Amino acid sequence: MTSPTPTLAELGERAKAASRALRTTSGAQRDAALEAAAAALEAATDMVLAANAADLARAEEGGAASTVVDRLRLDPGRVAAMADGVRAVAALTDPVGQVVEGYVRPNGLRVTRVRVPLGVVGIVYENRPNVTSDAAALCLKSGNAALLRGSAGALESNKAVAAALRAGIDKAGIDPDAVLLVEDARRETVDEFVRLRGVIDCLIPRGGPSLLALVRDRGTVPYVLDGDGNCHVYVDAAADLDMAERIVVNAKVQRPSVCNAMETLVVHEDVAGPLLERLAQSLEGVELVGDAATRAVLPQAGEATEEDYATEFLRLRLAVKVVADLDEAIAHVTRYSSGHSEAIVTGDLGAARRFTGEVDAAAVLVNASTRFVDGGQLGLGAEIGISTQKLHARGPMGLEALTSVKYVIEGDGQVRP
Repeated sequence: MTSPTPTLAELGERAKAASRALRTTSGAQRDAALEAAAAALEAATDMVLAANAADLARAEEGGAASTVVDRLRLDPGRVAAMADGVRAVAALTDPVGQVVEGYVRPNGLRVTRVRVPLGVVGIVYENRPNVTSDAAALCLKSGNAALLRGSAGALESNKAVAAALRAGIDKAGIDPDAVLLVEDARRETVDEFVRLRGVIDCLIPRGGPSLLALVRDRGTVPYVLDGDGNCHVYVDAAADLDMAERIVVNAKVQRPSVCNAMETLVVHEDVAGPLLERLAQSLEGVELVGDAATRAVLPQAGEATEEDYATEFLRLRLAVKVVADLDEAIAHVTRYSSGHSEAIVTGDLGAARRFTGEVDAAAVLVNASTRFVDGGQLGLGAEIGISTQKLHARGPMGLEALTSVKYVIEGDGQVRP
């Protein structure tokens, strides 16, 4: 007889208990559990791919967009990469117990600020099974229990991945409830999930505008928003055009369905003609829309609307804006940026410094593709999200973002006068 699906309240109690148990584990024990989880995930590749095939078939039958299917799709290489990501997290420096600061007060009190886990980290996310392994690994490494609520469209994949991870964690002697997946796929559970006050210590939503709006409007637990990625690349008058072409093509085409892909190209009018003519060839297959100056060079481009400049396309569509100078470029980026990742391509150090100083985003790049704004690429290991807000974390969220601090104060009998 099939056991009933546990309720959110029951899962929450199990997650809280697991988070308390994790406080007594050492970094070496958690690393061993991660290594075992990675091995278990690799061993379960066939099971994971069979589950993923069921999700893919359902998505394709339902007419899901190609970008949705791409995010959902797993293959042996992607499963192996997920396992490697878990191992990469295990190899990172353990943040738990790190002394951030230490000092002695005039009265002899010895004060230290020490990194500690948050407790239960809740992650609600859409069709990306790799988030299941990434989030679980980062939470476990940092001493947190992971309470995961993926999308209904990836449910079978997520169940298979979570089952493998839990089996490895259990084999290593750590409570497998350190990783829990909500299997109730009803929409109502998302609303309940974001209101698990007293259970979830930090909520991280990873999804589109409707999910983020739900968290803002309905959430009653502390949250960090993994926001939209309406990212820009500005090609300055002083740019090397060979470099600019490589960066633009990579930022748009390498994987257009992710949040750090470029959505708008901003070009200085002095280099717009030669650069756009090049890009007409190298961006073959990309639907271009632009302003009048863009269309004067590329008559085949469509007319860009206000909505185009404000939209995260997540597909092979690119908006183009030609500007007269750096001031206009910064103004355009400031108006439409979602605060994720913004890049400038230039050989002018002064322009680069102005851009990095005046553009307000979680990440600002000089002469590099926006695709590098990723926890793994920046040396953080797998990331649990990219925060576009300013408290308590901003940018790619690695292990340190999953910890808080506590003050440890040691004395010799001091009392306050």
